[in-house]
Amino acid sequence: MTRYIAIRLALFLPTLLGASLLVFLALRLLPGDVALTALGGSSEVHVNPEQVERVRQELGLDAPLPVQYGRWLWSMATGDFGGRSLESRMPIASLLGRQLPVTLLLTLYTVAVSVAVAVPLGVLAAAFEGRWSDYLVRLFAIGGQSVAPFFVAVLLLMGLLLAFRWAPPIIYAHPWQDPWRHLQMLLWPVLALAWGYGAYLARMTRASLVEALRQDYIRTARTKGLPERLVLLRHGLRNAIIPVISVAGLQVSVLLGGVVVLEMIFGLPGLGRGIALAAAARDYPVVQTYAVVLAFLVLAVNLITDILYAWADPRITYEA
Repeated sequence: MTRYIAIRLALFLPTLLGASLLVFLALRLLPGDVALTALGGSSEVHVNPEQVERVRQELGLDAPLPVQYGRWLWSMATGDFGGRSLESRMPIASLLGRQLPVTLLLTLYTVAVSVAVAVPLGVLAAAFEGRWSDYLVRLFAIGGQSVAPFFVAVLLLMGLLLAFRWAPPIIYAHPWQDPWRHLQMLLWPVLALAWGYGAYLARMTRASLVEALRQDYIRTARTKGLPERLVLLRHGLRNAIIPVISVAGLQVSVLLGGVVVLEMIFGLPGLGRGIALAAAARDYPVVQTYAVVLAFLVLAVNLITDILYAWADPRITYEA
């Protein structure tokens, strides 16, 4: 297990560097001039060439691409995170410090609610396979996988407005500032995201546990007279949870995509809303930095998933 974790840690940085290089080159291939955007103009509008050249020098765009990439990586490593926003002229590190906690909390709440609800539902469905409780859980899971989170979010907002004449607050508050307003804002996007994310976990938990309960070691445990609850949880779920961990980690990247959309719908000042607004304003430094931060989050979650996977199943190794 130690060797497996060491290799995964060694692969983390090269993968992140590869993602950052792809983001950097992709933005350089887009049409338009960043200097013209910073001046508030476009290629069709006449701007003083001397001003354009001066802005290009200030932004470091006159340097060769390898030099630009190296400078950007250094700014990321030193905590400058690419300099300043072209639109607001604020340090990107300051914007990131305000918006990253919102996205992390929304993602963390969604995962916690999904695991707390979906795994017990999956166990319930597997324990009563073929009965009404099993069919209800499967119906819940199919619905969550079939309906897009943004559609659920719109229905929630419409339902709150029509039924209760109430809408979530529009001014975000951190949990350490105003816990009640924080809960009012994040409860609804968390519920919309948790239904879809939890549906995968519930179906995988059920399928894995049903398969585990058909194995010979389960029959042996029952033959020894162990209580059914002990057989189900200690022997069955312990082995069935391994693929659930894998699915939970892989689906986080999909969950982050849903977070981007729901932050726009509910007006949450997170990374998703920030990158969408920056892309609309052609604020390339912000888009570039935020894309790499999101890639870092996905890779970090995958790394944690692999470590948990190796901990749950010591047989996993890179050895042949």
